[in-house]
Amino acid sequence: MRFSINRRKFLRASGISLALPLLEGMAQNSLGKDQGNPIRRMVAIQTNMGILPQYFFPDKAGLDYVASPYLMRLKAHKSEMTVFSGVSLPGVTGGHTAERCFLTGTPHPERGGFRNWVSLDQVAAEQIGNQTRFPSLVLAMSGESGQTLSYTRSGAPISAERSPRKLFQNLFLQGSKEQLATNVEAIKQGRSLLDFVGDQSKRLNRSLSKLDQARMDQYYSSVRELEKRLHSSEEWEYKPKPVVAAKAPEDIDDAREFVRKTRLMFDVIKLALETDSTRLITLFIDTTVIHNITHHGNRPDVLAELKGHEEKQFDALNGFLTSLKGTTEAGQSLLERTMVLYGTCMGSANSHSNVNLPVLLAGGGFRHGKHLAFDKENNHPLTNLHLSMLHRLGIPAKEFSTSRGTMSGLELA
Repeated sequence: MRFSINRRKFLRASGISLALPLLEGMAQNSLGKDQGNPIRRMVAIQTNMGILPQYFFPDKAGLDYVASPYLMRLKAHKSEMTVFSGVSLPGVTGGHTAERCFLTGTPHPERGGFRNWVSLDQVAAEQIGNQTRFPSLVLAMSGESGQTLSYTRSGAPISAERSPRKLFQNLFLQGSKEQLATNVEAIKQGRSLLDFVGDQSKRLNRSLSKLDQARMDQYYSSVRELEKRLHSSEEWEYKPKPVVAAKAPEDIDDAREFVRKTRLMFDVIKLALETDSTRLITLFIDTTVIHNITHHGNRPDVLAELKGHEEKQFDALNGFLTSLKGTTEAGQSLLERTMVLYGTCMGSANSHSNVNLPVLLAGGGFRHGKHLAFDKENNHPLTNLHLSMLHRLGIPAKEFSTSRGTMSGLELA
């Protein structure tokens, strides 16, 4: 007997999505503690409307580069960050559609039938996410519910939390006994669903080819990993949440105030890292409200207006880096232990170009203070940086997405 499988059907449990691997049969059916090592963390931030390249990139490469106007806003952290030029995501084209690929590197998001790959943070969460209450935090400063930087193994987008206030409450408010019981029951139901899928898959396995059986073995491994994560989630529900002196922020609804909204989110992110509630965070910063002036046509008045908005964004980033640097953990600053990736999906929003992306990496224990300049015509893969970041988290991955190795010139401190 052959089973009819619809690949569009996938399991959803406790916010985790799991899809069956692509099998031959489907095609035929048209279907917190250091413990001797410093804790390492990652925050990945994308702003989606580009960054004016003439105000971001330094003219000179190396250690003695002169900071550009935007980098002058971060001058207090020059020795704690590396600036990149001549980098892009191989094959990622399509203008604004590339915003989905900043942490996945999946080529050609503009094409019909596009299916994303797993994002950097979720690869890391599979390995180290069980060490904290929240395996990862997926956040967005956005008016649209679908915008996110994070994607599952099946390429499904992970819904982002957009409210700094709700994020604060989720991190630090314990909830009643009734809420605790409800949360634990939901987790248990998620495990029972995984058990059911596992049983069904074993029945299916008997009718598959050897190649499909090997793919199903990988699927079983994914199921087992999810069971471990769900079990860990249940254990965390019984542990008291950390207590912080800060009060829950008041949300800002005005989309034009995206910089102020970002500052609020940065404040809560810092608390999440400081309390070791999570070690992996993504933040999608939506600046669509200024989309019209990103098509500036080199008009001086429009460029000046856009530059003013972007300077404020770098000021907000500077405040975040300063707050991390000013927080100490086991004799090191939180910035030394936290990689902060900041960049954009477009090298030029004016022309919808997806090459020569403005990107910087701060903190994380690297030997910083330089401008790594690569060929602006034949770009270096940004996914090489992603692989280097996985290694810094202690994950010995051989590759990530379209990477061709680790990032050249980026060395540990």
